[in-house]
Amino acid sequence: MQEEENEIETRSSFRTYLVAVLLALVVTALWASSWIIIKFGLEEIPPVTFAALRYGLAAAILLGLILANKESRNGVRRQHRRWWIAVAGYGIIFVTITQGTQFLGLSLLPAITVSLILNLTPIVVLFLSVGLLKERPSLDQIGFILLGIIGIVAYFYPKDLGEVALFGLLVTVIGLLANSLSAVVGRAINRSRTAPALTITGISMTSGAAILLIWGFVTEGVPALSLTSWTYIIWLSVVNTALAFTLWNKAMQYLRAVDISLIQSTMMPQIIILSVIFLGEIPTILDWIALSLIAASVLLVQVSQARRASNNQTERNP
Repeated sequence: MQEEENEIETRSSFRTYLVAVLLALVVTALWASSWIIIKFGLEEIPPVTFAALRYGLAAAILLGLILANKESRNGVRRQHRRWWIAVAGYGIIFVTITQGTQFLGLSLLPAITVSLILNLTPIVVLFLSVGLLKERPSLDQIGFILLGIIGIVAYFYPKDLGEVALFGLLVTVIGLLANSLSAVVGRAINRSRTAPALTITGISMTSGAAILLIWGFVTEGVPALSLTSWTYIIWLSVVNTALAFTLWNKAMQYLRAVDISLIQSTMMPQIIILSVIFLGEIPTILDWIALSLIAASVLLVQVSQARRASNNQTERNP
């Protein structure tokens, strides 16, 4: 009898794990498709305003969910001033700077190039951890980073970049640094567990989107948008942001750090494939080799970090 119960429990746990994996993969597919939708939308919508409208509408949806829940409302009221400053600062880094520069970068560069740069985030986070968290990279991690550097050199060295592309690279690198910093800051805020992930996401996205709106309207004006453009904005806000973040947070409750790293690593190849199909961005043979080296480097760094974190957790809780 006990063996049957254990078997049923094992099967149930496996099904739950499998559903979580599938949910997470669906989210990565939605996020990968965002790059294609953004490129289409940028034909009419100014980049900063596009980002502001996407995250502003998503923030409104998340705030509505927070306000509709009594426990969430009470949790927000209990937060101290330092929490509000930290979460608002996180929103400025992750939404205003990271997303604003991503949209700007996509208006100036191919989606594959922007994806390549932003997918270097785990490597930059590793460097930031050395300075901020005093975590030294292992020898294998250093080797993985060198592999990625070789890939970057192979991808960019032969290219003749004009002024617009160079500016786009600068903007995207700023986004990379902001995204990496937001990963460290966000981890610190969520680690404290003073509020649910939904609350942190909603409040931080609101602060970041508010500044994006001001930035966009001041520098780009108020655009007259077609029904197609509003369809892009609403889809990205409701499905690829509000719903996707909710599904992601749900899936993360049942997945290990290694699983998360592996699933996140599927983003770059998905974006490349979609860019080839829908945008006609065809990499050269050397580009494919370089992209493969970079993808392998980022994946190996993520898996190495996840295993290291898991080992540290096991040592603390034997």
